[in-house]
Amino acid sequence: MRNALAPLALILVAAPLVAQAPTPPGKVDPARITAGTYQVDPSHTLVEYEVNHFGFNDYFGLFGDATGTLELDPARPEAARVDITIPMSGITNASAKLTEHLKSADFFDAANHPSARFVSTRVEVDPRDRTKAKIHGNLTIRGVTKPVVLDAEFTGAGINPMNKRLTVGFEAETEIKRSDFGVSYGLGLVSDEVELDISAAFEKAA
Repeated sequence: MRNALAPLALILVAAPLVAQAPTPPGKVDPARITAGTYQVDPSHTLVEYEVNHFGFNDYFGLFGDATGTLELDPARPEAARVDITIPMSGITNASAKLTEHLKSADFFDAANHPSARFVSTRVEVDPRDRTKAKIHGNLTIRGVTKPVVLDAEFTGAGINPMNKRLTVGFEAETEIKRSDFGVSYGLGLVSDEVELDISAAFEKAA
């Protein structure tokens, strides 16, 4: 009888703990956004790159430590403006040796071009789903500027419980050709096409 009651006792003990579990403060609700200027949260903003390596497999890496601003009005999302700078020193991947090679003149030439930058020029909001948009802009890498389009999606807004600041989040993706920006080392062995996946958090300026 004691063993038969054990599962019931476990449920009764666990139920209050489940009820007390915190819920995420962010929601996909544009009504939570207030108009103004937001600053990039560098601790929670990442750009992932993906290339094909020798035709064997896809290889991933990350850029971090981004800075910049987002001007946003939920009543006029098409008027949003974003300006983000990504330091080349913020690149990382599973190989320390490759990380240093990527910073060299063979690839990003971080000594002479210490950062990449994206500046938006136009926003097209999806009329069927206003949480999605195409963000047109100019991307600069190694001193070369080319137009790109980001497929972006609003992923949440709310008050960050740690610093009490209004925070909004977005995800975006695009594909570029690295040769367009003068990054041609290893072409034919490592793909020219580079997929970029972006996860960005912005905090409302004080």
